[in-house]
Amino acid sequence: MALFPGEHWTEQYAAAINASEPYKQAAAGWEGDVSFVIEAEPEKGVAQDVFLWLDLWHGDCRQAKFAVPRAEAMVAKFVIRAPYSRWKQIIKKQLDPIKGMMQGKLKLKGHLPTIVRYVKAANELVNIASQIPTEFPDDRPAA
Repeated sequence: MALFPGEHWTEQYAAAINASEPYKQAAAGWEGDVSFVIEAEPEKGVAQDVFLWLDLWHGDCRQAKFAVPRAEAMVAKFVIRAPYSRWKQIIKKQLDPIKGMMQGKLKLKGHLPTIVRYVKAANELVNIASQIPTEFPDDRPAA
């Protein structure tokens, strides 16, 4: 199992994106890097903000980085930020990310119409994330 957020989880996610034919088809026209800002929730085991960066290009993940510096993450074409617990809901498919953006549960920096145009690709990214065997810090037994 890979811990989210974590480097191993990020590596598995990138590999799964690259292995996904449905994502390749849905994102064939997508160009742009994306940063996920996982906002700290110390009471849930995420002590500080974490920045995950993906270089997504025409259905491929050319590179993925975990724990990138804030300045590097914030210059991505698209930056999506939310508290850790919202990201957990997305990975568990309890929250649709597009609806979450529309409801203000996730904050987007970037061109929303582009995201909406590639809603199928966004849904595939969620499907891929949900298939990674994931451990969450707040689900770990207390020591």
